[in-house]
Amino acid sequence: MQLVRPFSALRPIAGHAQEVAAPPYDVISLEEARALGYKQPWSFVHVSRAEIDLPEGTHPYAPEVYAKAKENLHGMSDLLMRDRVPCYYVYRMTLGNHVQTGLAAAVSIAAYESGQVLRHELTRPDKEDDRVRQIDALGAQTGPVLLAYRQHSEIQSLLSEVSQGTPDMEATLEDGVCHQVWVLSDPKLLNRLTGLFESVGKLYIADGHHRFAAAARVSKLRPNTTPTALAVLFPDSEMCILDYNRVVKDLNGQSSVDFLARVSSTFEVEAVSFPVRPEVRGTYGMYLSEWYRLTVRPKTVLLDPVSRLDVSILQTQLLAPILGIEDPRRDKRIDFVGGTRGLSELENKVQSGEMAVAFSLYPTSLEELMAVADAGEIMPPKSTWFSPKLADGLLSQVLD
Repeated sequence: MQLVRPFSALRPIAGHAQEVAAPPYDVISLEEARALGYKQPWSFVHVSRAEIDLPEGTHPYAPEVYAKAKENLHGMSDLLMRDRVPCYYVYRMTLGNHVQTGLAAAVSIAAYESGQVLRHELTRPDKEDDRVRQIDALGAQTGPVLLAYRQHSEIQSLLSEVSQGTPDMEATLEDGVCHQVWVLSDPKLLNRLTGLFESVGKLYIADGHHRFAAAARVSKLRPNTTPTALAVLFPDSEMCILDYNRVVKDLNGQSSVDFLARVSSTFEVEAVSFPVRPEVRGTYGMYLSEWYRLTVRPKTVLLDPVSRLDVSILQTQLLAPILGIEDPRRDKRIDFVGGTRGLSELENKVQSGEMAVAFSLYPTSLEELMAVADAGEIMPPKSTWFSPKLADGLLSQVLD
């Protein structure tokens, strides 16, 4: 079982990466996707969110959406090319002073099924089914999975060495992230990288559980294709996790006064005059027409890697017992706001009346993620928000 292997990517031709590259399909709203598609007719958002080219009100999982995605991908053929030989691809993301450099590769689905590629979240059936239909309709995996591996100095030294020159593709998206890709085709270099990653051992799914699970299912639907998933692998030392915050539609039938009283029985509650971005574990921000700082009261030390997560403590001590959110994966009363949206987004959702209360959290660390995955455990949903995120459209893996 070879952990990673080169693949022949479908990618923008020289000079057209900026026109094609798009944010990941699952981080932009329908309105944002429509605006982007209107402004950029060759943006890959026309493939990843093809409902923007259909009548308003079309369900995103309707059959015609996948048919339109296929049509749009074929319609971009003049701007896309496919490498004639299998390659690896150095993929670098730069946002301000943050730089992370990884390798785009085809990752073994057998390794995923045997536990060498570890997960930390469960998937939602509807979202997984959506990705299965998308991949099957396109005959390609177009959204790379974000994987982490424990720092390996020889790999990083080699990737740094081979990415000194001008990149083969470069695009800067509206969020300010610069994406650069170098194509590696030398057989000796490919073999060396393949061998180095064999020595890494475990890989960890950071972002893209639904995409990897869908790729595994499609490999069963198409048994004559190579059973791999498209991914970009980064060292843990270079990855960044932001807060992943919560908003809830109502107070579970309670008045604000009664709700605050119940919260105070579990947390120390302090009213403050400024937005709360927690700076240490065990503290939370809560916005309920004004900001409060919540601090967990000292209790028995929690030893297992899931229970001691801040997201778990909030879930078990507040969201479930006080707000009645027993299953955050399925409960429609709760939603999640990635850290890149800022604390002002939490305020806006409450002030508009869309939500009743919002919570800001201290980010889960990559060490915590790996500890949970190593233990074979599962985190609460939406525990991590990785930033920056990979672009859609720069690298796709055709199923053959």
